[in-house]
Amino acid sequence: MAKEQVKVKWLENMAFSAEVSGHEIILDASDKVGGENRGPRPKPLMLTALAGCTGMDVVSILKKMRVEVDGFNVYVDGELTEEHPKQFSQMHVTYEFKGKNLPVEKLQKAVNLSEERYCGVSAMYRKAIGLTSEIKIIEE
Repeated sequence: MAKEQVKVKWLENMAFSAEVSGHEIILDASDKVGGENRGPRPKPLMLTALAGCTGMDVVSILKKMRVEVDGFNVYVDGELTEEHPKQFSQMHVTYEFKGKNLPVEKLQKAVNLSEERYCGVSAMYRKAIGLTSEIKIIEE
């Protein structure tokens, strides 16, 4: 079984240094709660993980389908509960494609394959929270 590990080291105050796949990410809290805003908070990184995972899948699948887009963005919105521990109750993914005469059915197929078969982050989150998505096409 494959394993992943990250190392997170406390720096000072609310700041931590995370070593992820040989890269350093500084995590910190806002100044309202004793941090210095030196880096992102942990919960938004959960949204980042989903966007990156599904985005990489979609790009890879479209490449295999020989579909070229002029631009591609993934937006993930997360709704947090009001009560503690505050956690995501819902996430919504928007896949934004830019280009001319893009084949909508192939874009949809790539997104579906990512969401239903390949993206491990999506599969894990789907077990715990509501996860929805949409595709937007910007004609250039």
